[in-house]
Amino acid sequence: MATTTPPEGWLSVGHIRRPHGLRGDLYVQLTTDRSDRLDPGGELFGGGRTFTVESSRRSGKGRLIAKFAEVTDRTEAERLVNTEVFAAPIDDPDALWVHDLIGKPVIDQSGTDRGVCTSVVDNPAAPLLELSDGSLVPTNFVTSVSAEEIHVDVPEGLFDPALRQGGA
Repeated sequence: MATTTPPEGWLSVGHIRRPHGLRGDLYVQLTTDRSDRLDPGGELFGGGRTFTVESSRRSGKGRLIAKFAEVTDRTEAERLVNTEVFAAPIDDPDALWVHDLIGKPVIDQSGTDRGVCTSVVDNPAAPLLELSDGSLVPTNFVTSVSAEEIHVDVPEGLFDPALRQGGA
């Protein structure tokens, strides 16, 4: 019997949405900024199955359409609508991964523990680490991430309570 859980360590990267055409092509909505997850040869896991990307392209409206080797017709594609898909972690030493940040203490350049990263907030300029006390730290201030903690080099006053509450 096939397992319905992804391989250990694999991360949620999106959802299969609806079929496109008659040959099994599918719209895929990624929840990652790594569209290379749909490069030919890439593997995704969903609905108890592993899928190999044969090809992918953007629709006229900019949506991603993928062809999986294991999906050969529309009927099979329709069974996959709204299936969550997972992929193996990408080994990129220069990238910050949300799953590596959540739950870790944030230490500033003077060695002060500023609290635990509780979430990463999307922001046009740079994603923000949200700390347990409500502070927000732009990720471009992160200098290193270890298995135990996140180190940041922040400008003076970033953690000033008066500034966080909109005071002067």
